[in-house]
Amino acid sequence: MSDSKSVNVIVKGTVQGVFFRKWTVEAAQKLNLQGWVRNLEDGSVEAVFSGPTSAVDNMIEQCHSGPSAAKVSSVDVSNWNNEIPQGFEKR
Repeated sequence: MSDSKSVNVIVKGTVQGVFFRKWTVEAAQKLNLQGWVRNLEDGSVEAVFSGPTSAVDNMIEQCHSGPSAAKVSSVDVSNWNNEIPQGFEKR
């Protein structure tokens, strides 16, 4: 499918302790994306999004702001070629 893609996203800033993972799960499910989200030890959040290109791009754009309590300083995106679970999960 040429109209789909999978990406790995690292979101930095004040993104832990502000329900960023919960917000990500809800937003990704609304867009019918597959993948996961988790906190990293350095205080950032990592996620993998897979699905229609337009939905993945929409989710990446939403990550630049996140939930209301978040203060995002950067969003780094790279291609993801590894396994992706069915559904979207918080790890």
